[in-house]
Amino acid sequence: MASQLQVKEKIVTARFGNEAARTIAGYESSGGYKVLKKALAKSPEDITNEVKASNLRGRGGAGFSTGVKWGFVPKDAKEVHLVCNADESEPGTCKDRELMYWDPHLLIEGMIIAAHALKAVHNYIYIRGEMMREYLVLQKAVDEAYAKGYLGTHCHLTVHRGAGAYICGEETALLNSLEGLRGQPRLKPPFPAVKGLFGNPTIVNNVETLMNVPAIVDKGGAWFAGLGMGRSGGTRILCISGHVNKPGVFELPMGITFREMIDDVCGGVPKGRKVKAVIPGGVSMPPLDADELDVPCEFDALQTDERIKPVMVRPGQQFDLGGGKALRTMAGSGGVVVMDDQTDIPMATWRIMKFFAHESCGQCTPCREGVGWLEKVCRRVADGNGKPDDIELMASIAHGIAGNTICALGDAAAWPMLGFLTKFRSDFEAKLVSKGRAA
Repeated sequence: MASQLQVKEKIVTARFGNEAARTIAGYESSGGYKVLKKALAKSPEDITNEVKASNLRGRGGAGFSTGVKWGFVPKDAKEVHLVCNADESEPGTCKDRELMYWDPHLLIEGMIIAAHALKAVHNYIYIRGEMMREYLVLQKAVDEAYAKGYLGTHCHLTVHRGAGAYICGEETALLNSLEGLRGQPRLKPPFPAVKGLFGNPTIVNNVETLMNVPAIVDKGGAWFAGLGMGRSGGTRILCISGHVNKPGVFELPMGITFREMIDDVCGGVPKGRKVKAVIPGGVSMPPLDADELDVPCEFDALQTDERIKPVMVRPGQQFDLGGGKALRTMAGSGGVVVMDDQTDIPMATWRIMKFFAHESCGQCTPCREGVGWLEKVCRRVADGNGKPDDIELMASIAHGIAGNTICALGDAAAWPMLGFLTKFRSDFEAKLVSKGRAA
């Protein structure tokens, strides 16, 4: 299906590799900031409606409708803020840093347009502190935009560096950090769109999300929606890593399947090995197994496609998040990690648990205690020293964490744990069998 492997038109990666485009002169010469003039002539309501019609969904992980999210801001709000979440911290995800490095002015233009739609004057980019290369490029671009008058009159933009905390990728923890407070998530409601930064209504959008806005305003919401599939408009940036011959960051159609992206985009698995597992959207997402690779990377397909088996922790038991919808997986942040048939699944799962145990902010007991417990038990199993009931114990701990924390970090640890236990239970059992202690 060659047509599935190419986007009709690159939207956010069109300037990748073009060093000149990173300067304001180069950006303007390639059509940059022309859409901004068009956007400022429109009413905020018209822009918001166009974004709603585009089916642009948040590219940070949740996949929520961007236009609908903008619409949550109270109409009588006296001061509104727009915050770009550039704290890209999800393991396996490396798209936003490339977007900011190669096309910083597209992000700035998208933010100015979004700020106009939201009537937001003082706005922020919260960038991960370790991204020094991207920070320097982005700050220079902001300075250039101020010098040329794109910023400074109706829209102000401040670039703020984080301090390397994964939890600050969660929008309310990010807002706390921006305010100079400890980066811990807030209870919701109230949601940021009603009460966010400095107590004002605030919209937090991902880098990739905002960089799609100029194209939507320029060519229309219907055009953007037509590029996608179902309720998901546009293209998708995927960062594919792990056991593939050609890893990288790619702008691909929403309808491309994981098998196509592995075999045709990334040149297959090294040494002729087979795929064993694929993490579809950053390590907080439950994995796909080798029989589930023909599903599209689109948001809804990964949650509802009937070809994906429900997660079964043990025979006859289904892990349900509520509402009658069995947990499957999600498109997440677009970080695709491919694991070949030589992968030690229990050890890989432990490494994921170790990350989340380290990054827990400690605010919620189920996450603070539970994820650390998961990490210890999983390491014991991965090392071949597991106890007979350790598999059931890990499933029970994960159940106790999921849905019982202020933010989604608890879920981010519980979901992959349950997903790997379900689809690769035999790998965990083999670690026990090797010591003569079958589960």
